[in-house]
Amino acid sequence: MRKQIAAANWKMNLTYQQGQELLDKILAENIEIKVHHEVIFGVPFPYLIMAKEKVANLKNYHISAQNCYNKKSGAYTGEVSVEMLESIKIHHCIIGHSERREYFAESNLMLSEKLDLLLGTGITPIFCCGEPLSIREAGTQNEFVEKQLQESLFHLSEEDLKKVVIAYEPIWAIGTGKTATTEQAQEIHAHLRSVLAKKYGEDVANEISILYGGSVKANNAKELFSCPDVDGGLVGGASLDAVDFAEIIKALQ
Repeated sequence: MRKQIAAANWKMNLTYQQGQELLDKILAENIEIKVHHEVIFGVPFPYLIMAKEKVANLKNYHISAQNCYNKKSGAYTGEVSVEMLESIKIHHCIIGHSERREYFAESNLMLSEKLDLLLGTGITPIFCCGEPLSIREAGTQNEFVEKQLQESLFHLSEEDLKKVVIAYEPIWAIGTGKTATTEQAQEIHAHLRSVLAKKYGEDVANEISILYGGSVKANNAKELFSCPDVDGGLVGGASLDAVDFAEIIKALQ
């Protein structure tokens, strides 16, 4: 059975003390986590060790970095390497988020390099893909996301691909006033899985968790997660509210 995942992406929010308080409130809920469920907190770099200590004794709770650099080491002031994450035993890392692609011009090639570094050290990549509004309006979203997968993932072996979590972000439905329906979410997730199946076979494709990252909230998570190809969510704003994110965790199938 595929992993069902509730992943929080705090982005550049919360002070250290606010982060501690948020984690404490969520963990105090003592939510029953099934064997095929995972809860992941993507926190800012300065909070990684604190957050890891908070979940240290909890099964299927993990901490993720929000990014890494695509070079092993060197004179890259301000960047954080995969080796640094490994040294503090961080086991997940978000890469290719739409904000990184837009604001920092991260390319599919750069992300393929990050994938190789992460997989080489045993860190699970949460690979983001998705189309902007112009692509959705042109009706070419399938081709757009297929290219993202091809250029970043398709050099991987079957075994390495099975270690990757994919997160689909409908960028056009975030902050635009437009809303993605559950049908649209299922349709694009099914397409992503079919793209993987063409390259690697259905058995491999059916092992990969594909998360939905389009404004997941407490009031829509259950419906979204009930879609056959939606394996949970990568949650932004709602992950900053303890009550909301607890409800999202409970919505895992």
